[in-house]
Amino acid sequence: MEQFLLGEDQLTAGTALKLARGEVKGMFSQAAKTKIGRSAQIVGAMVEKGEPVYGINTGFGPLCTTSISKEETRILQTNILQSHAVGVGKPIQNELAKLMLVLKVHALAKGFSGIRLETLERMLWHIENNAIPIVPSQGSVGASGDLAPLSHLFLPLIGLGKVNYKGQTLPTQELFDQHQLLPLELGPKEGLALINGTQFIGAHAVLVLEKLQNCLKQADIIGAMMLEGLQGSLSPFNQKLHEVRPFKGNQHVAGRIRTLLKGSEILEDHIDCDRVQDPYSLRCMPQVHGASRNAWLHLKELVEIELNSVTDNPVIVDQDNAISGGNFHGQPLAMVLDYAALATSELGNISDRRIYLALEGGHGVPQLLMEDTGINSGYMILQYTSAALASENKGLCFPASADSIPTSLGQEDHVSMGSISGRKALQIIENVEKILAIEMLTAAQAFEFRRPLKSGVLLDEVHQFIRKEVSFAEKDRVFSEDIEKAISIIKSGSIINRVQQVMNEKNIAWGTPFREEFEVL
Repeated sequence: MEQFLLGEDQLTAGTALKLARGEVKGMFSQAAKTKIGRSAQIVGAMVEKGEPVYGINTGFGPLCTTSISKEETRILQTNILQSHAVGVGKPIQNELAKLMLVLKVHALAKGFSGIRLETLERMLWHIENNAIPIVPSQGSVGASGDLAPLSHLFLPLIGLGKVNYKGQTLPTQELFDQHQLLPLELGPKEGLALINGTQFIGAHAVLVLEKLQNCLKQADIIGAMMLEGLQGSLSPFNQKLHEVRPFKGNQHVAGRIRTLLKGSEILEDHIDCDRVQDPYSLRCMPQVHGASRNAWLHLKELVEIELNSVTDNPVIVDQDNAISGGNFHGQPLAMVLDYAALATSELGNISDRRIYLALEGGHGVPQLLMEDTGINSGYMILQYTSAALASENKGLCFPASADSIPTSLGQEDHVSMGSISGRKALQIIENVEKILAIEMLTAAQAFEFRRPLKSGVLLDEVHQFIRKEVSFAEKDRVFSEDIEKAISIIKSGSIINRVQQVMNEKNIAWGTPFREEFEVL
């Protein structure tokens, strides 16, 4: 199995997901162990010296002027985990909690946090044994890091809290009894190092990157299929057009759609028709999908910086420097997650417009995408659902990072609310997956009316793939069943895989610039 050196190698969102899914093994090199040990020794020396250092021999937040005796420093670290574990709401999904563990181990293993190797190895044990702490979804304001969720994440280190293990929720002590483990006694600064940081926000951002990329790729494929079904023009995707307004995302999307439509008989059939321009939802796919691509790329850039950063406090530089600052503040990710949420919502918004356009009829496509309407409502009501989802997303787009409520008796007088940014972004993505599923159904239905003409080999293969799961609708049926099948296709990314498989078989290359930047996670 591929190995990743925690605290040393460059962590990407893709690698973080592989570590969380057991596809890559995390380990500590001897060099990392030396750095970790040295940092813990420095903290121990600071305790012995007795000079006040925030969080090591002082209280926390507004209690930073309260001195803590050498004898009480260990109790202080245990108490902080208990007192800060105040999360509420449904637990986050297991994979997010596991991602939090991965991100935290990597950050602490850089050797600037004063944490012991023994503590990091116990965290790694939880990852490798899939004994994942239960973490409530609400309670972080994203300022001194994600205090509440991180406290719940690390309660099991001291034998408290609950874990998900082999599909069951267990008290931590029960898990320890099964594996003959004892709770850890935290050393100086360890509790503070564990709960200061942005790993709740960061884990959400990693999952947003993966899920949004999946939506972006499929939006291009489904949009191209709708273009064919409605006999749209290829002209708006001309390479020269996008070279004179050279946004990376726009050029990338235009190139993808050109590749998807290559060899289309449908395009050739109406090349000399009297339609001058298509509606924006068809014509402006490069500009709208491309803008969302640009937002995704910006998120990726900032997430990769954060994944390889030290975000606790204070930062232990050397024996003379324990720097108290604000690296735990979630604003850098909070703002870009709000931007990504808006970008995702717009992807669903334009998809809903194409669904509506398909129902209008004309150009060889019957109104409501069904020949015998009146007794049949056709695809009319599917668009009601996409409209409801698109509207819900607009409400969710209010930026969480625009708000700040002072906490900690005013010591934390500006907070990021980044945890809410991350949670909302995932909600919006889930809604867009459903909208794209509905567009896929309507595009496949419209596509059918172009027969006997064929599209390019890629879109014809996609259409055949969809038809294996959902048949052509000649009359009304329970369309919710079709929608559920389509949502499963979208979530799995199977049409993306099918397109790439055919490209490999036919030796077709994507005519897209910037492919490495947009396709590699």
